[in-house]
Amino acid sequence: MIARRPFLIQLGRAAAAGVATASAGRAWSAATPGVSADAVTIGASVGLTGATAVGGQGHVAGIRAAFDEINRAGGIHGRMLRLDARDDAYDPKRSLQNVTAMVESGSVFALMSMVGTGSNLATNPMTEAAGVPVVGPITGAESLRRADQRFTFHVRPSYYDEVAYMVTQFVQMGHRDLAVVFLDNAFGKEILGYTKRAFAEAKVRALAEVSLAGDGKNAADCADQVLRSKAGAVILATTGAANTDFVLAVRSRGSSLPMVGLSLTFNDGQRLGKNTAGLASTLVFPPFKSDKYAIIRRFWASMHAAKQTSQANSAIESWWNAQVLAQGLRRAGRDLTRERFRAGLVGMRDFGMDELLVSFPDKAPYVGMKQVSLGVFSPDGILRT
Repeated sequence: MIARRPFLIQLGRAAAAGVATASAGRAWSAATPGVSADAVTIGASVGLTGATAVGGQGHVAGIRAAFDEINRAGGIHGRMLRLDARDDAYDPKRSLQNVTAMVESGSVFALMSMVGTGSNLATNPMTEAAGVPVVGPITGAESLRRADQRFTFHVRPSYYDEVAYMVTQFVQMGHRDLAVVFLDNAFGKEILGYTKRAFAEAKVRALAEVSLAGDGKNAADCADQVLRSKAGAVILATTGAANTDFVLAVRSRGSSLPMVGLSLTFNDGQRLGKNTAGLASTLVFPPFKSDKYAIIRRFWASMHAAKQTSQANSAIESWWNAQVLAQGLRRAGRDLTRERFRAGLVGMRDFGMDELLVSFPDKAPYVGMKQVSLGVFSPDGILRT
């Protein structure tokens, strides 16, 4: 039982705080997690260390640049955007710990750019049950794109969209004997399934299905398996440092074997150096170093103004995710709640900047973009379309 005097003191303080807020003309709900009179806090769990550190750091840099630009212009409905980014080292267990802490403490209003299929699979049941919006998960897994996902808003196309596109391109180039290298985790195994499905539809043969350890320790053995298979080209269901280890192992054996990865595969161009010859990648965003695109020029202007930098294409994706999130906040209005924000995203049609355009359907699964293209690395290591 609560003692009467302390209870009355607390009640009086709460009433005084309410009067002060009302007199200031600030229309906001103290009961909305992560929202104050002058700020909205957005959470993210990403791999800032470990195998995907370069990509994870790029995601955070892109978000910070977008938030900085928005805040310099006065924020959204008078509130500044704040980022609470926590490192999970690309470990689903750590990601779950991070998200649990943020959700249970009520420290964040929404989440964005949650990196990895495994991490999103681990955290999605909690965020959906708690009604916490998640914008732009960094995964194209179809297992996370379901009709019961009311609070999850995917910006990027699905991995199957990417895999089907790359298989079609290989067939058109005359490559029908292919190998697949996949990470031995939830991400790699799910994409392996999409690859088998696309192969069956295109009547393409898989000469080898090679499992690459998440830490890349068997990269040399995987390279030998692929080369022994005599495959004409390789599909990479990989990402991070392990992917770089595998590519370098293949190239160190004097092979110029064509390899194509997903949009998340190549995020360590600095380490690859001149070994990018013969590499290609599906694209769901324009290459972040290609200034022929207006959106890329806009992105880099934002990055430079915020004094942010990145060595990975991931930065443009999360910078764009932040723009989508901000538009949803604008549509939600000053009296911000998670349900109003969700409704603002569901009603979004043809929100665009330059070459990028997002529209969310009226019913889940909510997927904003569908377009996939292909880029090829030039000898200088730049992905070009």
